[in-house]
Amino acid sequence: KVIAIDEQLRVIYEDNVHFDKDLPEFKTQGGVYIHSDRLTVTSPVLMWVKALDMILEKMKSSGFNFSQVRAMSGAGQQHGSVYWEKGSIQILKNASSELPLHQSLKGCFSVSDSPIWMDSSTASQCRALEKALGGAQHLANVTGSRAYERFTGNQIAKIYSQNPEVYKQTERISLVSSFAASLFLGAYAPIDYSDGSGMNLLQIWEKAWSKPCLDACAPGLEERLGCPVPSHSVLGPISPYYSQRYGFSPDCKIVAFTGDNPASLAGMRLQEGDIAISLGTSDTLFLWIQEPTPALEGHILCNPVDSQTYMALLCFKNGSLMRERIRDECASGSWDEFSKALSSTVAGNSGNLGFYFDVMEITPEAVGIHRFNRDNQKVPRFPKEVEIRALIEGQFMAKRIHAEKLGYKVLPRTRILATGGASHNKKILQVLSDVFNAPVFTIDTANSACLGSAYRAIHGLVAERNVSLADVVKLAPEPRLAVTPTPGAEEVTLVKPRKGSLSQAPQCSPARLTLSQRLQFTTAFEM
Repeated sequence: KVIAIDEQLRVIYEDNVHFDKDLPEFKTQGGVYIHSDRLTVTSPVLMWVKALDMILEKMKSSGFNFSQVRAMSGAGQQHGSVYWEKGSIQILKNASSELPLHQSLKGCFSVSDSPIWMDSSTASQCRALEKALGGAQHLANVTGSRAYERFTGNQIAKIYSQNPEVYKQTERISLVSSFAASLFLGAYAPIDYSDGSGMNLLQIWEKAWSKPCLDACAPGLEERLGCPVPSHSVLGPISPYYSQRYGFSPDCKIVAFTGDNPASLAGMRLQEGDIAISLGTSDTLFLWIQEPTPALEGHILCNPVDSQTYMALLCFKNGSLMRERIRDECASGSWDEFSKALSSTVAGNSGNLGFYFDVMEITPEAVGIHRFNRDNQKVPRFPKEVEIRALIEGQFMAKRIHAEKLGYKVLPRTRILATGGASHNKKILQVLSDVFNAPVFTIDTANSACLGSAYRAIHGLVAERNVSLADVVKLAPEPRLAVTPTPGAEEVTLVKPRKGSLSQAPQCSPARLTLSQRLQFTTAFEM
């Protein structure tokens, strides 16, 4: 995808290349190859290069004026990695502007198919890394996450163990983001702090590679990764290739590229204390955090727009499909009926609470449907309207609990920015607002990672003068206020803690609890 914006932050050009449709010669499905083991998932590196050639040619044919571009940044899918063959730097640097880039670079990659975020073939490497670092929690304390199969360090370890000769022939390893930046720079671009936080290799506090993590994955890894840099860094001017072939100004600056999730945080213009929540097939939380506490669930990344702070990511697999199932069972498949049921029940659901995991949940690792009535008894079913509120309150309580486990604090100025299908339902947003005790705004996030990259390109030009991203993008359209917390929602009276609730929870009688207290007293499923 490509987006160009002007000084008023208006989108003046937008286009995309669809890998399967526009590049059928690579025979991908959804832009990827799913291998016969169903665990290994890769994408052909040259397809990405050819897609870049194609989109720039489309811009050129449309009459786009490249000479006016002052700065450029970008985003790549997180965790994926690209392996440059020895000697490739000279080919990249001296690519002929007479040829499309993919023709010049066709011999430059020691691994022709890049492992990507969908890959789950590195379980043994994950176990080895956690063992080397003294356990999953210690690894999370260092790198922001426990070992994940898709994370780059574990993918590199697999390549080294299975193909040591291929690793030996590799002079540079890029993330997808820094690989794309390298194409524009005509040199190997460094990995930025934010995307580097998704590798199980970067010490997120010191913002330097962790030697124990590097040593656990492969020898000589530090020299192959290069030094990480702040996400707002200006890497240098655009390669002469682009000036000669497309007419870019030689003064056009390349700002460090980052991952798609960090770029989306920039595109949604989160500020300290804010939460963005995408209510889609999976529900995803983006959090701006000052003092994170890494946990075994969720991810802490360096903040892409403020090097002194952090962002957290939490993914919940049971999102819209779970909501749609309960809608079909309890509201005749009608969102209007679903909303009426939410309106007909009170905040706190008269003490009834449920956890709904149709498929194995990521956060926390649990499955099944678990209902508890106001007397702490597990029950097989609820009345339909109670079921609907139990689902929505349970989903949002889980989000707040896990956000707070990672160090998030609801502040007086906190805004919740909601996107995705369920963000169109005001009754669902009202429950979200009540659980977090914060106003909910809706935002248009079509192409948020791409738009965030354009914002970051502008920010990169002024970041060294301590200008914040918020100052740079203040002309952008404001999010729309959808709902505010129901007065007194946090004082709603609820029932005593559940059996199996948090061991550190204070003892209490069957006295009734406020909503904020109840967040501490949910069942062990939440932990």
